Amino acid sequence: MRLVILDRDGVINEDSDEYIKCPAEWVPIPRSLEAIVRLNQAGYQIIVATNQSGIGRGFFDVPTLNRIHSKMHHLLAQMGGGIEAILFCPHVPGEDCSCRKPRPGLFHDLARRLRIQLDGVPVVGDSLRDLQAAQAVGAIPLLVRTGKGKRTAESSDLPMGVEIYDDLGSVADALLKHG
Repeated sequence: MRLVILDRDGVINEDSDEYIKCPAEWVPIPRSLEAIVRLNQAGYQIIVATNQSGIGRGFFDVPTLNRIHSKMHHLLAQMGGGIEAILFCPHVPGEDCSCRKPRPGLFHDLARRLRIQLDGVPVVGDSLRDLQAAQAVGAIPLLVRTGKGKRTAESSDLPMGVEIYDDLGSVADALLKHG
């Protein structure tokens, strides 16, 4: 199985410090949807693993999150692509959950569901917590400069050897070139 795991906000769509609270606020980053379609066409399954603490904060509810994701699925389907599954953590920081990145609970759940190991699976994120969760399961953390990625790239906490790309389109270019 060829698999790529993506964070959502800041990787696929524009991020907001005010949270993405409704479908109208969900705006794809240029080249991100095209990158997913190209990866799909090359046989990659795409999984999204995303922290969505706006639910725990009361900014939106799960049905609204589902409508946001329906918009993303619809736009991708119109282009001939798709996302296999979306896993999300609804908890706020400070709650003692295992699913909020940087903890690897979402990734462990995915591995159990698919009955696979995540060793060597590319995980694309824009924050340190995305990279830490990927490393915790032996996946390959890839950083994009979109979203919070520019700030993350400059962090002294950035793990050694993490590959940095301009955007998801650049990640797709590299994966399609090198496999």
